[in-house]
Amino acid sequence: MKVRFWGVRGSLPVPGSSTVRYGGNTSCVEVLSDAGTRVIVDAGTGIRFLGKEIVREAQSAGKKIGSTYILISHTHWDHIQGLPFFSPLYNPEARLQIFARKRDDVRLRTVLAMQADTPYFPIPFHETRASIDFGELPDEATFPIAELNIATARLNHPYVATAYAISGDGCKVVYVSDTAPFEKILFGEEFIAKAPGADVELPIGDRNQLSAMRSSLVRLCEGADLVDYDTMFTDNDYKILPHFGHSRPMDAIDICREAGVSKLALFHHAPERSDDEVDAMLETARKLARTVAPNLTICAAYEGLQLPLGGSR
Repeated sequence: MKVRFWGVRGSLPVPGSSTVRYGGNTSCVEVLSDAGTRVIVDAGTGIRFLGKEIVREAQSAGKKIGSTYILISHTHWDHIQGLPFFSPLYNPEARLQIFARKRDDVRLRTVLAMQADTPYFPIPFHETRASIDFGELPDEATFPIAELNIATARLNHPYVATAYAISGDGCKVVYVSDTAPFEKILFGEEFIAKAPGADVELPIGDRNQLSAMRSSLVRLCEGADLVDYDTMFTDNDYKILPHFGHSRPMDAIDICREAGVSKLALFHHAPERSDDEVDAMLETARKLARTVAPNLTICAAYEGLQLPLGGSR
């Protein structure tokens, strides 16, 4: 199995001189099995470049594009805004299967089609040419994709996000974006617009639900070879913006330590975070881990980073 990062930023794309090394595109990660099954997690702006690569590979090999599987963590715009620019979407040879958490208020196809509606985009979703199937998932779902196994867990984020574990080829990768720590605030279907007071104690029901949610995520990550984790915030960021639904490196380290994870990739970098600042965050995370999780290897995800797992070469 191979993992490749095509977009590693959160919130919005940020091209420029201060983001050259880590990249400015929003969330998109590719998982390619040894048998050639391709699973894409999230469809931020990084998926545009991945789509072009998929078409180029098929043309070079003289083959049809075939099936591609897309797992959507949630439908906040930085996780779907690249989909209208994904080349296979307009190729009649392509077959796409798109999965996301089931919601009671709106269907997945409707959400994705809305961003292509007039006046926002020139090509309506119903005019795409690929064969597209949609899968709407309950919390803590398990299902196969070809020879791979997929499992999910609910995350603590406004509107609710989903973590995905992808297992196969004797290894496991887990994608955890976006989530807040499981402490100050419990996020649900609605966005909470202001920070909780410093002296506000959560109701016992909320505390129990957060504890259960955290335990579920630890189980999902157990024994993973790689976890890509939302570490958008520093400690100071979180003090100011706990209601935004994002984590700090120490939150990711704690989960990975409890789950016995081999490697952690810091992910979903804040748009205002320069390359040098991401370097500094990585160094701080490594220092923290030396004491509490000495067996955990930590990197900071960047566009183009490729990580072979298991027996992949």
